[in-house]
Amino acid sequence: MKLSHIGLALIGAVSAIAIAVAGMGGADAQQGQKKSAAARGVFTVVIDGSSTVYPISEAAGEGFQKQMGGRVRVTVAESGTGGGFRKFCRGETHVQDASRPITATEMAACQNSGVRYIEIPIAFDALSVVVNPSNPVRTITVEELKKIWEPAAERRINNWRQVNPAFPDLALSLYGPGTASGTFDYFTEAVNGKSKSSRTDYTPSEDDNVLVQGVSGDQGGMAYFGMSYYLENTSRVRALGVSYQGKAAVAPSPQAVENGTYVPLSRPIFIYVNAAALSRKPVADFVNYYLANATTIVRQAKYVALPASAYATGQQRVATKRAGTAFGGRNDVGANITEVLQRRLVETPAS
Repeated sequence: MKLSHIGLALIGAVSAIAIAVAGMGGADAQQGQKKSAAARGVFTVVIDGSSTVYPISEAAGEGFQKQMGGRVRVTVAESGTGGGFRKFCRGETHVQDASRPITATEMAACQNSGVRYIEIPIAFDALSVVVNPSNPVRTITVEELKKIWEPAAERRINNWRQVNPAFPDLALSLYGPGTASGTFDYFTEAVNGKSKSSRTDYTPSEDDNVLVQGVSGDQGGMAYFGMSYYLENTSRVRALGVSYQGKAAVAPSPQAVENGTYVPLSRPIFIYVNAAALSRKPVADFVNYYLANATTIVRQAKYVALPASAYATGQQRVATKRAGTAFGGRNDVGANITEVLQRRLVETPAS
């Protein structure tokens, strides 16, 4: 039986609600664990933010807890880059996972509350555009992605053939990150030319697993999210090769990120550390463990590790508590990590 577009949207919405309810239960359990740890005199390192960076920080937390033998706890949540920064700039978390640089608004919020932050690029990601495996489309251009996702497409572009006459006559259903997501910010800037500029008639979720579920059950579905979630679900979704500026289409892969051919959807991803929190030994020990083992942890999480010199720079910033961002409150599509690490760090947004 063929489901209507409305039916599919309802399924996506129900799935998202179910996951959200489960997530609330998980949050309550996590809060209870924190209280239990505090009662035992165990310090808890608190991390929140990007769902893209989540697998890396989760692996770092598990490894560190094992090394510490239960003397320190690490909790990792995923409320999205924007949601995480709101907590971080209120001083509620020690480490912020981010799939894009801190914005000017977030810089101002941190400055107003006296939170200084250390910016540490932690990995490369290939933002992956995926479809249902039964969809015959194999490649797409950035211009075609814009035709699908730009605000002008809302309630107008709803069939694959409207995007390209060679595409199938198939209803187009869209799934994507919510507006608090750094992935949403990066994709909309890279594809549509302006951060947060997007059609709104799609099924949103901060949980990438919900997006995978949506596309895997929808022949005409399309979504975008970090490479790790794509590589974990290659039997359920298929990534499209992306063509940029007339060049041959390239599929997301660690090799394509490393050789610079997967553009413009390759990006650095980050952790931000509360500088004052580094005076607490468990936080400093955790961050140093994270950076000392970053190459292994990042690869195990199916992302692309940065050069060793980048992690050495991060360790130096932690040791000297060198606060600020290299981006001045702006995103930087196609940023070169070597050049980024040489920039002057600032704590006031660029004018």
